Amino acid sequence: MPRVLAIETSCDETAAAVVADGTTILSNIIASQAARHAPYGGVFPEVASRMHIEVIYPVVQQALNEAHLGLGDIDAIAVTRGPGLPGSLVVGLNMAKGLAFGRGLPLIGVNHLEGHVYSLWLVDAPPVPAVKFPVLVLIVSGGHTELILMIGHGQYQRLGGTLDDAAGEAFDKVARLLGLPYPGGPNLEQAAQDGDPAAFKFPRAWLEGTWDFSFSGLKTAVLYEVKKQKPGVPFGPDETPLDLAQVPSLAASFQAAVADVLVGKTVAAARQFEATEIFVAGGVSANKTLKAEFARRAEIPVRTPPLVLCTDNAAMIAAAANFRYLAGQRDALDMDALPNWRLA
Repeated sequence: MPRVLAIETSCDETAAAVVADGTTILSNIIASQAARHAPYGGVFPEVASRMHIEVIYPVVQQALNEAHLGLGDIDAIAVTRGPGLPGSLVVGLNMAKGLAFGRGLPLIGVNHLEGHVYSLWLVDAPPVPAVKFPVLVLIVSGGHTELILMIGHGQYQRLGGTLDDAAGEAFDKVARLLGLPYPGGPNLEQAAQDGDPAAFKFPRAWLEGTWDFSFSGLKTAVLYEVKKQKPGVPFGPDETPLDLAQVPSLAASFQAAVADVLVGKTVAAARQFEATEIFVAGGVSANKTLKAEFARRAEIPVRTPPLVLCTDNAAMIAAAANFRYLAGQRDALDMDALPNWRLA
């Protein structure tokens, strides 16, 4: 039963975890930078990398302490190699390389998107429910919207992805238009609870004939609606340029449009490629409207990770690394970061 210590620093979360056998979380530590980036309305890359440097050592030490293990009890070191912010990735990579070199342990570089996929293998009580391939995977987060056919462990076929804004990025930008605080996704979802999802007829970009997504037009439609509500009012990061009473329905209508497209295209792809299950992973997979829409429209079982594993974390990186470790993957100490690394 391999025990993997994993490090994740692809964006603004400094995370470390120990996972046994790719399924059992022994520890999962996440140091969030959200409060530090809130004044900027988004992640400030240089600030993110500096904060990773400040906290990565205690985060890794805490992960070992909570697992009640020392480095001598670890079988491999895993680390996110990409995609992500270059400066952030380098901090995690250097920490992982130092630990691997110092203790003579195998080093395994993991694709961040593959980590999100393997968050579905982490369970409170083994065994993991059996998976029969192929599986249709929707990865939705602040930086990624990808539709992938998973043929087997480590075997992926990319069907499509966003041509502009990722779904989570669109959530953050629209939240800012509506005067909602950062992080936008959860705050927009909360505002939408009191709104009417049919109040505004926002467009859906279906991009017929492809499995791609586009959310920039939807974002622009929200902007025009906001301007229509209060014409002539200037926009700025600290202003709310519309009647606050309209915010819940604007948020709900936007959210409904995103969920409609994500679910519609995913369900259609699952049908065409004869998938046995649908996996939904990434930060936006925590969205209740998205989950409800999948439950209503999916023709096959749909799995989503528990809330703590939806956003960036190191346990998912360890889970993905476990399968690569067993398959014999070993990476060199001169391994570089791959900021634009595609899963397939």
